[in-house]
Amino acid sequence: MISIAIASIFILLVAMAVDENEEKSAPAADPLPSWNEGSTKDAIMDFVTNTTNESHPDYVPAEERIATFDNDGTLWCEYPDYVQSLFMFDRIREMAAEHPEWNDTEPFRSIISGERSYSTNFTVNESLQIYVTTSSNLTADEYMSLAGEWLNSTQHLRFGQPYTKCVYKPMLELLSYLQSQGFKVYIVTGGDEDFVRSFSEEVYGIPPEQVIGSAFKLQFVENNSSVSVVKLPQILVMDDGPEKAKEIQQNIGMRPIFAYGNSNGDIAMLQFATSDSRHGLGLLNHHDDPVREYAYDRQSPIGRLDEGLDIAGEWGWQIVSMKDDWKEIF
Repeated sequence: MISIAIASIFILLVAMAVDENEEKSAPAADPLPSWNEGSTKDAIMDFVTNTTNESHPDYVPAEERIATFDNDGTLWCEYPDYVQSLFMFDRIREMAAEHPEWNDTEPFRSIISGERSYSTNFTVNESLQIYVTTSSNLTADEYMSLAGEWLNSTQHLRFGQPYTKCVYKPMLELLSYLQSQGFKVYIVTGGDEDFVRSFSEEVYGIPPEQVIGSAFKLQFVENNSSVSVVKLPQILVMDDGPEKAKEIQQNIGMRPIFAYGNSNGDIAMLQFATSDSRHGLGLLNHHDDPVREYAYDRQSPIGRLDEGLDIAGEWGWQIVSMKDDWKEIF
């Protein structure tokens, strides 16, 4: 009986050793399964591996691992028009009953009538007027509540899904991968920061305090025992182009080492992350897949990308082909 027991223990130990060896030899799960194998995926994986390896010359301490991402066209679909613009047009239509004078006042008249329904149909000054009218004189909570309700009840006309479902699957994987490797990820958007904050944590896993965007001046309002902070009808910053780099410095206090965008408006952010002999990584989504999404770049009034394509090689940035580099889009 004793010999049988010893034999059983021996067999069990051997089995455990085999299982342990199999676990050690099993390949690690791919953190980016929706990315096709190739130079772009390799560049991302190599960058993360090197910057998190203490023995590598490119190692970066965790507290300095800052990654910044644009939103429109980078994390979710921005075509055929920016999501926030569509929200603002619907806001004008909802508010119209309280403003009969808008029926004879531009740019409101043509929104109400349906004569103009895309942001590209309006001048810069008209767009700013629409932005101020629909977004100011509200607290951040009131504005985010309106944005959240609209996002929950509105769908993309082509894809028939809520806009928060028109998020790029490969980008969600990338956000998760970076966070798992000690990166602190920020969204740096040209859109209103409170608009993006209304869904950033639920959709991207990015908390509101890590969203930097266009914003209004604020006023502290005291009413008896209640206080609030209200968005004034005065724009504080339009977070696009060089403003992105300035706002990163203002809000984060250090340069990112990883920056990802999709248009000329993101160039300064990528330059900020990859200049001064830094080992930073810059990437630009190239919308070149008309079958699964859209194809647009140099001539597009939405998410225009021409200068970025021209200087990417000089700066060492990765141009991410959504057609070739991504197995899936949404």
